[in-house]
Amino acid sequence: MSLARYTIEKKTVSIVLTLVLLLGGIMAFLNMSRLEDPEFTIKQALVITNYPGATPAEVADEVTDVIESAAQQLKQLKEVTSINNRGQSIVTVEVAEKYDKNTLPQVWDELRRKVNDAQRALPPGAGPSFVIDDFSDVYGILLSVSGDGYSQQDLQDYVSYLRKQLLLVDNVAKVSIWGDRQETVFVEISRARMAQLGLSLESVYKMLSERNLVVKAGNVRVGREYIEIAPTGGIESVESLGDLFIRDVKGGMLVPLKDVATIHRGYQDPPSRIMHFNGKSSIALGISMIPSSNVVDLGKAVDLKLEELKSETPIGINVENIYFQPKRVEDAVNSFVLNLGEAVVIVIIVLLLFMGMQSGLLIGAVLLITICGSFIFIQMAGVALERISLGALIIALGMLVDNAIVIIEGILIRYQKGGRRIQSAVDVVEQNKWPLLGATVIAVLAFAGIGMSQDSVGEFCRSLFVVLLISLMMSWITAVTITPLLCEMFLKPKVSEGGDLYKGFIFRVYKKVLEFCLRRRAFTLLVLGGMLVASIYGFGFVKQSFFPDSTQPRFFIHYWLPQGTDVRATRDDIAEIERFIKKDKRVKNITSFIGEGAPRFILTYAPEKSNSSYGMILVEVKDYSTVDEVMTKYKEEVNALYPQAEAKFKKFKLGPGREASFEVRFSGPDTKILRDLSREAQQVMLKSGKAESIRDNWRQEVKVLTPVIMEAQAKIAGITRPDLARAMNMFFSGARAGVYREGDKLLPIVMRPPENERLNVEQIGDVQVFSPVAGRMIPVEEIVSGFATEMQYGMLKTRNRMLTVTASCEPVSGLPSVLFNELRPQIESIKIPAGYTMEWGGEYEDSTDAQASLGGCLPLPFAIMVLVTIMLFNCLRIPLIIWLTVPLSIIGVTVGLLLTGEPFGFMALLGFLSLSGMLIKNAVVLLDQVNIELKEGKEPYMAVVDSCVSRIRPVAMAAVTTILGMLPLVTDAFFSAMAVTIMSGLAFATVLTLLVVPVLYAVFYKIKNPV
Repeated sequence: MSLARYTIEKKTVSIVLTLVLLLGGIMAFLNMSRLEDPEFTIKQALVITNYPGATPAEVADEVTDVIESAAQQLKQLKEVTSINNRGQSIVTVEVAEKYDKNTLPQVWDELRRKVNDAQRALPPGAGPSFVIDDFSDVYGILLSVSGDGYSQQDLQDYVSYLRKQLLLVDNVAKVSIWGDRQETVFVEISRARMAQLGLSLESVYKMLSERNLVVKAGNVRVGREYIEIAPTGGIESVESLGDLFIRDVKGGMLVPLKDVATIHRGYQDPPSRIMHFNGKSSIALGISMIPSSNVVDLGKAVDLKLEELKSETPIGINVENIYFQPKRVEDAVNSFVLNLGEAVVIVIIVLLLFMGMQSGLLIGAVLLITICGSFIFIQMAGVALERISLGALIIALGMLVDNAIVIIEGILIRYQKGGRRIQSAVDVVEQNKWPLLGATVIAVLAFAGIGMSQDSVGEFCRSLFVVLLISLMMSWITAVTITPLLCEMFLKPKVSEGGDLYKGFIFRVYKKVLEFCLRRRAFTLLVLGGMLVASIYGFGFVKQSFFPDSTQPRFFIHYWLPQGTDVRATRDDIAEIERFIKKDKRVKNITSFIGEGAPRFILTYAPEKSNSSYGMILVEVKDYSTVDEVMTKYKEEVNALYPQAEAKFKKFKLGPGREASFEVRFSGPDTKILRDLSREAQQVMLKSGKAESIRDNWRQEVKVLTPVIMEAQAKIAGITRPDLARAMNMFFSGARAGVYREGDKLLPIVMRPPENERLNVEQIGDVQVFSPVAGRMIPVEEIVSGFATEMQYGMLKTRNRMLTVTASCEPVSGLPSVLFNELRPQIESIKIPAGYTMEWGGEYEDSTDAQASLGGCLPLPFAIMVLVTIMLFNCLRIPLIIWLTVPLSIIGVTVGLLLTGEPFGFMALLGFLSLSGMLIKNAVVLLDQVNIELKEGKEPYMAVVDSCVSRIRPVAMAAVTTILGMLPLVTDAFFSAMAVTIMSGLAFATVLTLLVVPVLYAVFYKIKNPV
């Protein structure tokens, strides 16, 4: 029994199952997870190794090389890069694209084992290394906590309490604190007092470090008990530190620490990270959610918890939103659902206008059933409601009605001819089900490349393929089951009295044009060939891009002072910029993160690593439409007021990508040659006059103050280089000498001179260092010949174990691809010495890699598409005819993109590839009818003409519904180029297909024109 007959005869079962699809789909939609953008896995981990006192070159040679060698043993490795700062190595390990979020934990465990094994090869004083594999966590809720009149400690205590409370909220995975400062116990000892008493650094270190250690004292048996021994002598309070005794080296007397030192509590100085919210000192709380949770529900739960805690919040402490993804997701999803609803209404109205009331309503009902049924399986596939999945549904809308249109059109014609109702419905379904299935599979396979792509772009767009796969297959199922049932129940047209069913104006005009083309086949093909050549030429004038800018009402200001700038100087500049931007009435909020990038609050944002000369300002405006003018205004002001700084104004990006849109990399063994190559490339960028934010990632060289040791005198005094380094560190920065235990907190004890002694560089010659030979403190002037100021690299970067410098810039206006095409020949003309290489990065590399990944996945789906067309017709000529029509879409795509000015980016590329499936589907429907007519014994020429005339309505309606259904996407920043590509390409190609397919068929099968 056929599916159609079973569905009609088992009417009750069919209706119940239809209701299940409707209600189940509604429930699935309401319960689906919601996101703003789809997730993609950042396949990177950091390996951080400290090497105090080492230069960037020493760090690169002695530490980074060891860690990179260990990472290189991973068979999963894609590339390894590093940042070599003074005293610290940061190695970034990136694994191959085929490893996903499920397999990555095993890769990171293996990386940890390799890094641990490499620890023994590190130089003395370096390490241990830390592997950080969660730096890609996204904190979609970012809160600011501030309070006028409250101390730093008051804020930190409240933030700590708030963090514990928020961790109790359902679906909260992690709560991270940003901008807090390490509380510290300072022991400030005057140099003069230490010299007077003959105290050595070692004696003070030893006393402070050992006094508060927790050491097991053993147990003793007393009768039947086994009692633990716990000596007293721990430090009970900060003040009690002053009661500790230091031995006077000269007289051997014990001197209380309080007699020679001032002891007080404070904070890490200088701070490593500073945060402001609307000009006030603040601390940030970032909240990440458990994977696959509903971010909208999480936002409501967090709001409820904060509301509950208001009664316990001290008056004056404010908890405000920096970035609240749940609200943005709710607005975005609601907007897309509205677009989806608009698209459904547009499609149904078109159907009613062109298919008649009965047919239009039936197809509309089938469309709603298909969408609801699709939601059930989309949820089961783990797809969330987000930008890509909802956009995919809108793209699919027109195609979802294609199968139903063919079935209803066929049944309608049979009913009008007086055919029996059930038998007519069954016959139409049996006649069309396999061609429609084949055409549907072909349409799905056109999107399969993105579903199979394993890179971050493929992962980002994968829900597009999943949604189209499920919804299009669901449309075929409903077409061959529910559609004939509804036709049998509700479709009741008037029976024709033997007249021509295709006598309408459109049918008559099309038939005349078709016969004109068939009689002038060579001319028709020549004209189309000319149009195709012209469109290919015109495509060279279409702008290129990767992913468009976001519609976020926010933008970044990345601000770099010269490398080596004190973080407090960076803070002062940022505070000034905040003040004049905050006065702008168009600005809603302004948040600053100084010394390091903000927590990753959206997946497409990559935080800047720790750098005292860096600050980031996040500006939120009241209306997105003002972003460009606000950016332009303050870009000019900041560049004019702070010429010594590098300020980069950047809009949010949609989709994966890197921070700089234009990058060129130079790799090789010599730092000087690499820097010269980078400067030469930067000169090209500067001379163009079309580039801004020109910089390289090695930044500027930094000043280094170098005491020149007199080896003989130092040897006589028994002083080594480490002794001198420790003395310098203690008297200027302070040295950690132990920990103070206070409840569950461990506060570092830092020993340093008073402020008036440690901050004056002119007193460097008075620094005292203990001489074990003399038994006293001596000035460093006795062992150094002078102090030299040298310029050294503040950081060095490597890529795949080669020193690599990256020069980058941004276009002053327009697309990065335009600037790239202009500067590429000039930069590639730079002479590269032997042993050095140049590579392109930025948007060009991102786009090239994404297209290569997509292209590598296309051969298999397209091979299957060819096989399906062969299987459908059991011959080679008809599939060849079908595939020859596919390039016709280029004509419409070129015209559409040039007229609208939309760039041809990655999403437009996906739209272009999907056109092949749509066009093949139309051609299959057309040529299948030709075969049917021929089998019925019609003369070949009339079979071709009559088949095309009878199929013009389903083919044209399929194209019109797809084109008009995509109208809501034209205004969407992310989908606009894709929508224009599909709409214009399908419009032109459908018209041409209705003419070219029959002409090619007549040519291939040598059908003669009637006399």
